[in-house]
Amino acid sequence: MGDFEFPERNEREENGNGNGTESDGEFLAARFETHRPRLRAVAHRMLGSSAEADDAVQEAWFRLSRTDSDRVENLGGWLTTVVGRVCLDMLRARKSRAEEPLEAVTPAPAPGPDPEQDAVLADSVGVALLVVLETLTPAERLAFVLHDLFAVPFDEIASIVGRTPTAARQLASRARRRVQGAPAPDTDLVRQRVVADAFLAAVREGDFDALVKVLDPDVVARSEDAVTAGAASVAAGAISFAHFAHLARPALVNGATAIALIVDARPERTLTFTFVHDRIAVIDIVTAPEKVALLDIRLV
Repeated sequence: MGDFEFPERNEREENGNGNGTESDGEFLAARFETHRPRLRAVAHRMLGSSAEADDAVQEAWFRLSRTDSDRVENLGGWLTTVVGRVCLDMLRARKSRAEEPLEAVTPAPAPGPDPEQDAVLADSVGVALLVVLETLTPAERLAFVLHDLFAVPFDEIASIVGRTPTAARQLASRARRRVQGAPAPDTDLVRQRVVADAFLAAVREGDFDALVKVLDPDVVARSEDAVTAGAASVAAGAISFAHFAHLARPALVNGATAIALIVDARPERTLTFTFVHDRIAVIDIVTAPEKVALLDIRLV
């Protein structure tokens, strides 16, 4: 784990920062910033969300600022462990509210989207993998991401998930088998439009059974700060918005099959779909006005 090694007290002394003044805080912040890109990459791949990744990294900084950093021998490793634990807690919180209908969640203000970082994530792990990651248990997801994508040893992963190294290895192995069997997402826009139109028609009619038929059993619906999983839960949440469905229009959002909610001739929210085996596997919901404004929305 050579990436984690960092000069300790001698560097501080060479820069005249060993006097216990405010410069100690500046020195610690500067060191933290050198690790921020890697920490954000870890959190982003764990959570699949730029806003949540930023929150996890910020929490790591808060914890570091309240810690006696002189006792931290391996700052990078310590920070990776903290970010891993924060992400694990966030993933468990997602699972605990997975049965909530979508209307029960009010999106909180979040930083704007980071297209560059999102592109890095999509390129590095692929859409199909992102779909599968959402179906893993939090511990499986953490073990797989940290070990297979970032080469973190199993003994370090074990300390995060509260298991033995052997158990951590088994978690990653189970996740790897799921990932390797992940189906490729459908790319035929014509077929996608047929499924999306069936979804919209079912919402307008309040037809729960018809909705479930067009959803993958493990479908995931993601808004800015919430995730709903499972066909029944997603269908129930979608039907709760049936009274707004007359405002929905078929659309392409950044080139992907989607639905846009049009109010006063302007898009108010979008639902962008990922398809697997002619069913909707992921619904990405954007509601924040500043984020909607950045999207390339074309009604079809």
